[in-house]
Parts: sequence; structure tokens; C-alpha cells
Amino acid sequence: MCVRDLTSPRLLYLKAILFLLLGGLAAALLLADSPTLRTATLLAICIWAFSRAYYFAFYVLERYVEPPRRFSGVLQLFHSLLRRR
Repeated sequence: MCVRDLTSPRLLYLKAILFLLLGGLAAALLLADSPTLRTATLLAICIWAFSRAYYFAFYVLERYVEPPRRFSGVLQLFHSLLRRR
């Protein structure tokens, strides 16, 4: 089965909005389940850390570590890094 790349700007914006809604809903449910400052702080740290890891994987590695390479996703990135060793 061949999966085509998503290229429609409208669908890409819809996908981004759905990701934001999903993340917001998950955060709201976590805070509703355990409404403490500790939970909110740990959630904020988790979001920040994963955002920085994503930035590192898809900006730093593409531009500084393996400049000619472009990665279509996390699995391709990990496969490339494992193959390098």
C-alpha cells in the first residue's frame, strides 16, 4: 500500500489544528484528573522537553549534523542514525 504525501494547505492547517486540539484536550484531562501545581509544572516541562527534542531532530540534525539529508519522519531519522553506526 502506498501512502501519498499530504500537500493540500487546507488539510495541513486542519491537521495542525487537530493536533493542537488533541494536545489541549489531553492536557486539560490530565489537569482535571489531578489539579495540582505539581501536575501542571510536570506537564509544562514535558511539553517543553518534547518540543525541544522535535526541534533538535528536524532542524539541528538536518542542518548541522547531516546537511544533505531530509527526514520525512521520526522513524526515518532513527533508521538513518542507527545505520550510520
